Amino acid sequence: MTTERVNPPELSPPTGFSHAVVATGSRVVFLAGQTALDIDGKITGETLTEQFEKALGNLLGALRAAGGTPADLARVTVYATDVADYRARARELGRVWRDSAGRDYPAMAVVEVVRLWDERALVELDGFAVLP
Repeated sequence: MTTERVNPPELSPPTGFSHAVVATGSRVVFLAGQTALDIDGKITGETLTEQFEKALGNLLGALRAAGGTPADLARVTVYATDVADYRARARELGRVWRDSAGRDYPAMAVVEVVRLWDERALVELDGFAVLP
């Protein structure tokens, strides 16, 4: 796959995301929403940062199982139950992202939701990737 991150100068400089990603490849992998569930189906982590790290690990685990890498991510949506908390922890969350997925950010959005499927979940990530 080849990806081109497009960040036009007439838009606000992106921090932790790309405005657009042009992906060329032959396979598209749609990634289901992932929360901080452990292998037993229980939410782990008490803080947003802890849950984000586990949810991202789950998302990347599903991607790897499908034959992809973090660089193949074209789009990720983050659903958070408290966007103010998400913004307050942006630096921590950015570090978690870089440590797990690198510095090439996909197109991203953060959406506040009233609650997630599991009442203890604070964050959920879904997305898609384009593989060679």
